[in-house]
Amino acid sequence: MEIWINPACSKCRGALTLLDAEGADYTVRRYLEDVPSEDEIRAVLGRLGLEPWDITRTSDPLAKETGVRDLPRESTDAARDRWIAHLAAHPELIQRPIITADDGTAVVARSEEAVREALSRKG
Repeated sequence: MEIWINPACSKCRGALTLLDAEGADYTVRRYLEDVPSEDEIRAVLGRLGLEPWDITRTSDPLAKETGVRDLPRESTDAARDRWIAHLAAHPELIQRPIITADDGTAVVARSEEAVREALSRKG
């Protein structure tokens, strides 16, 4: 299991605390320093079953500044690719934390319930 975190994020710190309390075996990825590639973002989106705009922090001021909010939200490869390229260029806009579960799925772990869901997904 891997968790993408920003150490400054309280939701990320809470998820780590819960993972530790449960004795989970996981790897931390500080995704602002170890920026995911476009292919890695695509893979995580596939595991999540979400579109790139679903994991974009569109209310962040950077989203407005960089224009990502104005990108089309269409289920086409071209639209998805533009969003994914934007997330790779501006990883701070990726919703956090994201946990890749042992069964090949992933969750956006912003709540205790979501963290527990990831823990319950055994490979």
